[in-house]
Amino acid sequence: MLRATVILCCLGVVLATPPFVRSREEIQAFRSFLEDTQKAKPDGIRVISPLANAEENSGKFEGDIVLEDYMIEEMVQEYAMGRNAHLRPRMKWPNNTVVWEYVEGEFDPLQQAAIEEGMADIERHTCVKFRYREPHETAYVRLTGAPDGCYAHVGYVGPRFANIYNLAPHNPGVGCFLHGTIVHEWMHILGFRHMHVTYNRDDYIRVDFENVQSGAENSFNIHSSDVVSNLGVEYDYVSCMHYHAFAFSANGRPTMVALQEHEGVMGQRRYITEKDWLRINRHYDCPGAWD
Repeated sequence: MLRATVILCCLGVVLATPPFVRSREEIQAFRSFLEDTQKAKPDGIRVISPLANAEENSGKFEGDIVLEDYMIEEMVQEYAMGRNAHLRPRMKWPNNTVVWEYVEGEFDPLQQAAIEEGMADIERHTCVKFRYREPHETAYVRLTGAPDGCYAHVGYVGPRFANIYNLAPHNPGVGCFLHGTIVHEWMHILGFRHMHVTYNRDDYIRVDFENVQSGAENSFNIHSSDVVSNLGVEYDYVSCMHYHAFAFSANGRPTMVALQEHEGVMGQRRYITEKDWLRINRHYDCPGAWD
């Protein structure tokens, strides 16, 4: 009787577990791809696509998103079951306040001024605030200047470990120190993903996968509407969260082609759009954001 009960319990677990539809080799290759994004690149940014923005060449997931081991496990499970692998939604920063600190000696005064202007710009246009870390606080953003790119965690990850925010040192206005790139990485910290992978992107752009670098196809996986929300804001070709038309290009040809007329340059990093500000305000329920 006991043996029959154990067998039935095991059968129940098997039936309750969604079946894998990918092969073991495909799953392992995807895991290896994700784990490779965790490795530091001490030689600096690999300029694979010279027309792309610095963060797009930074070697992380989707170019500039930092993954932790537990995130990789979640994404591998999604992939194994035949779904687009994506990051699960992360929490918003408590009290709409981002706590942060510099790693000592990483940035010179001009670079610090550029970073702090990015924070000030967000504060001017939204209800989000930034505050320097107190010594006892464990939930905060750690600002580093490793040479291998511009990248960050997505969303508040809590006191388990510090959020990473990295900008490879450049002169202000160059590389990772373009104003739009500085704000781009702060928007990841605030919980935003890339515009070009949102659930309705196929109505606005065509991805030409024949021009995409081998292995970078996952950077164009669409997130479903239960994972990301556009917060009632229209698709924005010139958002600071949209990648360049040549992102991850293997041959110098565009990887993304606009399907609708629009003003401005897709993937520009010179300014922040009104739609960017509105999405932050709505995400953090700022006063008047939904009027």
